[in-house]
Amino acid sequence: MTPHRPKIGQTADRRTGTVQHNILAAAACGVSGFIAAQGGCADRVFLRAGVEERALGQPTLALDLGAYVAMMEEAAAETGNDNFGLLFGRQFQPEMLGLIGSIALAAPTLGAALEHLARLFPFHQQATETRFVREGELLRLEYRILDGRIVERRQDAELTMGMFANVVRACLGPGWMPEEVHFEHPRPEGWRQHEALFDAPAHFGQRTNALLLRDRHLDRRMPGGDMARLTGLCGTLVDIARGTGTPPLLDRVRAEVRACLPDGPPHLEDIADRLGIARWTLQRRLADEGLSFSDLVERVRRDLAAIHIRQRHVPIADIGALLGYSEVSAFSRAFRRWFGVSPARMRA
Repeated sequence: MTPHRPKIGQTADRRTGTVQHNILAAAACGVSGFIAAQGGCADRVFLRAGVEERALGQPTLALDLGAYVAMMEEAAAETGNDNFGLLFGRQFQPEMLGLIGSIALAAPTLGAALEHLARLFPFHQQATETRFVREGELLRLEYRILDGRIVERRQDAELTMGMFANVVRACLGPGWMPEEVHFEHPRPEGWRQHEALFDAPAHFGQRTNALLLRDRHLDRRMPGGDMARLTGLCGTLVDIARGTGTPPLLDRVRAEVRACLPDGPPHLEDIADRLGIARWTLQRRLADEGLSFSDLVERVRRDLAAIHIRQRHVPIADIGALLGYSEVSAFSRAFRRWFGVSPARMRA
């Protein structure tokens, strides 16, 4: 009998009718032991996040992406280590990442490894955008989740940047560091540890998460490069991920709105251009969901405000700027409308 191979393809929640996006369980390799090492109880974390521990030992099994991201946030709260994801990612080696990590290690050169990582990562993790692009004299390895319902995701972003950096170190050695590291979330209280671990400037409140690196070593041979193995691994990953589609339009719109907010209030035309569709098409599709564009922007801002306000070290004016408000008074009025109290009162 041929054994069943779990698929990572999209599934629908029967209760809500919403699409569930998945990630291969290899991404959580070793998390139970790491939670314990940080002084936490892994069982409590898994229970709160809705993750079954037995699934974590099966690297090709699909986990719900939202539950996986929540697990990392719960782990930070449980251990009392606000930089949990940062530290977990720093020690997470490519071989622990399952198929996508093995693909990067089997690539012939560092450049090929990063290109394969960026191109195939959405097969490992749905509703995700990864890009390897040039920006001036530097290259950017970018990562962001496109599922707009997953709002609180700082720990995931920091651990993923650590994972990606370790792919480069597998070729260039443990002493390699990026030129810069970017994060989409506000600057955390312990941000100096980010700069210490990456030995590079860390920038927060950015459009996307990214490692910035120079291209001087892209032709360096990967120690385990094997073209025949690479081809087989790529085929296996794509086969497991069969059925993976693009995220629903509403999630993609939320993601683009979120990315644009630090630059000011987003415009319908700009979001439509970023999605590659006509303005009127976007308006019609939102209307089909019972939303206007301004409604959706308001919801994204409100959801982010509810998270950012809990970070007491982040000034209220900075939160307003991250949400696209040029004046703190405008942000305060919006906050009162959403929650019935001022930002300062909510914090108090």
